[in-house]
Amino acid sequence: MSVPRVCVIGAGALSTRRIYPNLGAAGLRLVGVCDLDQDKAERNATLFGGTPYADVEKLLDEQRPDGVVVCVGPAGHAALAVQVLRAGFPVYTEKPPAPTVDAAVEVARVARETGLLCMTAFKKRYSVAFEHARQWLDQFPVDDRLSISHDYCSAAYGVGDAGRSPFLFDFAIHHLDLTHYLMGDVAETFAYSVGANTFAVSLRFASGAVGTMHLSDGRSFAVPTEEVGLTVRGGNFLTVSNSSRWREVREGEPSGWREPSTFTSGGDSGRDTGHLAELEAFAAHLREGTPVRSPIEESVKSLVLHDAILDSVRSGQPVAVRYPRF
Repeated sequence: MSVPRVCVIGAGALSTRRIYPNLGAAGLRLVGVCDLDQDKAERNATLFGGTPYADVEKLLDEQRPDGVVVCVGPAGHAALAVQVLRAGFPVYTEKPPAPTVDAAVEVARVARETGLLCMTAFKKRYSVAFEHARQWLDQFPVDDRLSISHDYCSAAYGVGDAGRSPFLFDFAIHHLDLTHYLMGDVAETFAYSVGANTFAVSLRFASGAVGTMHLSDGRSFAVPTEEVGLTVRGGNFLTVSNSSRWREVREGEPSGWREPSTFTSGGDSGRDTGHLAELEAFAAHLREGTPVRSPIEESVKSLVLHDAILDSVRSGQPVAVRYPRF
């Protein structure tokens, strides 16, 4: 196929700002828009194209798209992904991939059973800076990769039901996923918290490397404060700031840097933030079967680490991180 036909389920604020405007640039043709609120579906169909629907089954039956994008509340991602996969279509869902580990594992099981892709929109894996960081790490033996540090914060998130942290589940989940992408599986974690939404997390990786995470909702959305540091034996280190700038050192000497002219985490560039790049990856898969960086089997790991961090906070003890087998 030359231009894959896609439908989008969800016409809320996030999808209208980050997904619909990027579909054409990513090489996708929008043919259907679905939302429980018919007015929202009609609005987005008017703005971006496609036929509006209020019923998912009718959308899929009538349009028979090449792929489906799901961007609704986190509680709906897994159930809709299963519905779309069983109907015979590859699916891209927003993060987090499911409300629970068990629900995400079920999505992965259905994806394998149907032989279709379920991709999670973990944008950090697709950003220019973190793809550079991954390629930089790949130059070195695994045993020489010593540590990673994360500083990732936002403005106030509030507290969810039963004291749950929507900040950790909805915002910081990006860096829980990113730590796997860059450093591999986590073997053990030990975490402290102040209230529901500020965490100090220690990590021990299966490779033997270590890591730290500072995650808090006590800062700002308008002024990004994201920073990731990677250290490799022999005076090699790389720092990524704001998902866009980096500074790298090889054997103790400066060897490369990037300094964009604007803040990009606010959404100035779909490739620096990853919003456009992840849709391009989905389009490439639909056209050519190209693998993506965030299949559901990888995305499950973010939820496993999320739960392990909360278990450690509650128990005051280190917690082993155990991933499901597929």
